[in-house]
Amino acid sequence: MKQLLEFLKTTALGGLFVLLPLLLLYLLLSEALGLIVVLAGPIADLFPKATFDDIKYPVVVGLGLIMGVSFLIGLSLRSENGRRLGRWIERMVLNRLPVYKALKSLTTGFAEAGKDGAFKTAVLKSSNGEREIVYVIEDYGNGQHTVLLPLAPTAFSGFVKVVDRDRLEILDANLGDVSRVLSHWGVGTRNLLEKHTTSTESSADLSEDVSGKGVSS
Repeated sequence: MKQLLEFLKTTALGGLFVLLPLLLLYLLLSEALGLIVVLAGPIADLFPKATFDDIKYPVVVGLGLIMGVSFLIGLSLRSENGRRLGRWIERMVLNRLPVYKALKSLTTGFAEAGKDGAFKTAVLKSSNGEREIVYVIEDYGNGQHTVLLPLAPTAFSGFVKVVDRDRLEILDANLGDVSRVLSHWGVGTRNLLEKHTTSTESSADLSEDVSGKGVSS
């Protein structure tokens, strides 16, 4: 009887450890697909009312609307007049909305690591030797920064702190790389830090080579 109970317990736990990640993945995908529909809502509102009343695949339609409008905007920005109009709208309208700058920095941070105006990723070093992954939100220009200490697995909620620049080690990773690690409860942090270390060492070696060539010449 005891062996039977042990068999049932270990078998059930083994199945549970496979089932739970699959259920969590399903929930994450459901949230992502639902977000696509929500984001496409304002675009759909620009069409006549009955246009999208009976659609069978709202996620596909929503994704198509977002990609289509993005393509048209990107196409218009390839011309000088389009870029000039875009800069004027941003300067006169969008920059007056407090949330716009934050959203622009957020989306830019997803696209490219270390780009000016984007949220950056970093490691916050403590006096006791602990290190925490953070997002650099704002640079004051006087050696201080606003940072967000994200919580896992909710990668974009957490605590806001003001810290000195010398406590931050900027990572060679964009927001997507770091948020993916945090959403997996930290799995992949080692690879993230190793990638940064390798990149830093390569940059240092390149600087030494350039300096050496300059001296020898």
